[in-house]
Amino acid sequence: MGFKILEKIQLGPDSTLMKIYAPYVAKNAKPGQFVILRAHEKGERIPLTIAGTDKMKGEVTIIFQVVGKSTKHLSLFEEGEEIHDFVGPLGKPTEIENFGTVACLGGGFGTAVLYPLVRALPEAGNYIIVVNGARSENLLILENELRDLSNEYYVTTDDGTKGIKGFVTDALKKLLEEGKHIDRVFAVGPVPMMNSVAKLTKEWNIKTIVSLNPIMVDGTGMCGVCRVSVGGETKFACVDGPEFDAHLVDFDLLMKRLAMYKDLEKYSYELFLKELEEKRCPGKC
Repeated sequence: MGFKILEKIQLGPDSTLMKIYAPYVAKNAKPGQFVILRAHEKGERIPLTIAGTDKMKGEVTIIFQVVGKSTKHLSLFEEGEEIHDFVGPLGKPTEIENFGTVACLGGGFGTAVLYPLVRALPEAGNYIIVVNGARSENLLILENELRDLSNEYYVTTDDGTKGIKGFVTDALKKLLEEGKHIDRVFAVGPVPMMNSVAKLTKEWNIKTIVSLNPIMVDGTGMCGVCRVSVGGETKFACVDGPEFDAHLVDFDLLMKRLAMYKDLEKYSYELFLKELEEKRCPGKC
C-alpha cells in the first residue's frame, strides 16, 4: 500500500508542496526531521524535510524543488495518486528552547526547511527575525507564512527585484552593525550561503546552526554516504544531524562530496526528459 497524495500546490517555478497521508510519520514527527521516499518501486531514495504535519488528519507536508530525475518524477504525480515508500521521521529533532532573539535565514529553497523551525520557535518564547533570500522575486517561497510567524521579516534577492539587493548575509550584517542583539542563528540553504553565514556569525560570536544536505541513501547510518566532517570528527547527517554547529562544519569537504556525481545526475535527468518527450510525442510531432 502506498502513501496517497492528498493535496498538491505549485509554489513557484519547479517548487511544489504536497500533503501526504502518512499517519505514523505525522504522529511522531518533530521540527528538523525528515523522510526518505521513493516515488515508485524502482525509484531513487531521496530525503525531504518534513515541512509540517496534521496529526489528526494523518497528513505530512513536504516541499521540494525539481533539481533532477527523481524530483521531476515526483512533481508529475497528482492528487489521489500514491507514493511507493515514505519512511520517517528520521534524523534528530531541532533543539527548541528559549534562546532569546533568534535570526532564521533561508537561502533559496532552504526556506522550505526553515519553515517548521520558524513555526516552533515562537512557542518557546523566542523573538523571531526571518530573512528570506532567493536569486529573484519569482523564486521566493512561503513569504506570507513566514511573515505571519516572525516579529521581523526581511527579503533579499540577488538581482534586487524585491527587498534588499544582495544576500541574506548582507541583511544579517546590517542588523548586527545597527546594534541588534541576536542570541542564536539558524541558517538553511545552498552550502556556499551557509558557509558565508557561519563566517559572519563566528566574527560576532553568535552560535549558529545549519541543516546539511549531503548525498544520502539509507537514512539510518548504515551506508555512510552522508558523512560530513564536524569539529574534525566524522558524523553521519542522517543520524547525528541533519543539524550541526555551523562553526565546526568543514564546508569545503561538503561541497566536494556534493559535486561527486554532478555529471551523472545531469545525464540521468536529461535522459529522463527525453523519455518524457518521447512518451508525449512518439516519433516526430
